[in-house]
Amino acid sequence: MRTLIGIGLVFALACGATAADDKIDGAKLVGKWEPKEPKKGEEFVMEFAKDGKMSVTGTLDGKLQTFEGTYKLDGTKLAFELKVKGADGKVEDIKETVTVTKLTDDELEGKDKDGKIEYLKRVKPKPEK
Repeated sequence: MRTLIGIGLVFALACGATAADDKIDGAKLVGKWEPKEPKKGEEFVMEFAKDGKMSVTGTLDGKLQTFEGTYKLDGTKLAFELKVKGADGKVEDIKETVTVTKLTDDELEGKDKDGKIEYLKRVKPKPEK
């Protein structure tokens, strides 16, 4: 479970701008994002709302789970905090800050504290039938 959350957080914070001095257009961040090239077991969707709330939804141990939290965008720094409930029932706060390296209408990239870059793509609405 912690792995899914950690992956989701890293991917979520993989947002973007072009330079450290640039500011990110927070309106572009709002919406649903998923890994550009997900690895097996890393399927999740991160959603950023206008009001600073966020959620990460994914399947862990065969169960669909959703974790709620908040985020704040300051320049190119995206900080977030999620509350994660473990299998033992304990709630753990996960806090991360990522530097956004690219943010377009369809792509979100970010670098974590270890220098790892994660790539996300916007989730496109499914066509109605």
